[in-house]
Amino acid sequence: MKNNWKKKLKTFWKGWGYSIVVALILATSFKSAIADWNIVPTGSMKPTIVEGDRIFVNKLAYDLKIPYTTWHIGEWSDPQRGEIVVFYSPADKKRLVKRVVGLPGDTIAMLNNILFINGKSLNYEPINDQSNDKISDYNYFMENLNGRKHPVMISPDHSSLRSFGPVTVPEDSYFMMGDNRDNSADSRYFGFVERNRIVGQATAIVVSFDINNKYRPRWERFFTNLP
Repeated sequence: MKNNWKKKLKTFWKGWGYSIVVALILATSFKSAIADWNIVPTGSMKPTIVEGDRIFVNKLAYDLKIPYTTWHIGEWSDPQRGEIVVFYSPADKKRLVKRVVGLPGDTIAMLNNILFINGKSLNYEPINDQSNDKISDYNYFMENLNGRKHPVMISPDHSSLRSFGPVTVPEDSYFMMGDNRDNSADSRYFGFVERNRIVGQATAIVVSFDINNKYRPRWERFFTNLP
């Protein structure tokens, strides 16, 4: 009986088993080192990214890592101000999605939700709701982050850290913030993010489902680039 099972296992391994294992290794290696998508469960990046979005993460945007590790084989670029990145939180090692606000050597400060970079305040223009969120207590502005414009959301009635600094970003580290400025756990709370914690750049929304409405597709958000 045992011999029969051994023969069957051997036959399966020679036939399908080996191919399945190789396919799994290739697929997971691709996700680990080249490209992946990230499910967004919270609203910390609203109105740019909303709950239920699946975002594309380009893991080759800045470097090449050994699959399943954070060890870098090579680097050819660095995150720039305004780009959205996925990284491991210094606080609890969870994967987070935030916007790069401060680069190594930058001096960052905030006064009443107005960002200052190297002593200069950013420009803000009021805009209409961009997130399909109809709660009137929220205010929306277009923030010009050194030439890269993107919407941010302010919640005047929500208690948050609206002023801080100035702080200087250390070498090989970055200052991250969510676009939902009054409801985002970011570098204001957990500090600077080291370069080797960055997984890749989030560049687009692949698909989106309304988690509050029976997961109906938000067709207008499918395959849209992130600002």
